[in-house]
Amino acid sequence: MKTKRNLLVLCAALLLSVFLSLPANAEEIKMVGTLSKITLAADGKSATAVLKDTKSGESVTILVTDDLTLDKFKDKRIVEGDEIRCKFEKGEKNNSKIFKKTAGC
Repeated sequence: MKTKRNLLVLCAALLLSVFLSLPANAEEIKMVGTLSKITLAADGKSATAVLKDTKSGESVTILVTDDLTLDKFKDKRIVEGDEIRCKFEKGEKNNSKIFKKTAGC
């Protein structure tokens, strides 16, 4: 009886250690780039923005869902050609965390 219980505790500890050692799925990326394209969703609750990275020249598509940035897109305070400082979770959709102009307002 004690052997089964000890084996069960050992298995649970092993599973817990494996679970805790797994890396996080989403990696946060910081980037400064030029906004080359904005596409607002029909419902107005999201937008996709394409940024061209100033360091690598690579284009990255980012999903923007925060209301403040969406309002700036609609009011034309952020337009194509602006330099943007962005932080996003790298993944399938590249969800933005921070999306703002580098030159202030």
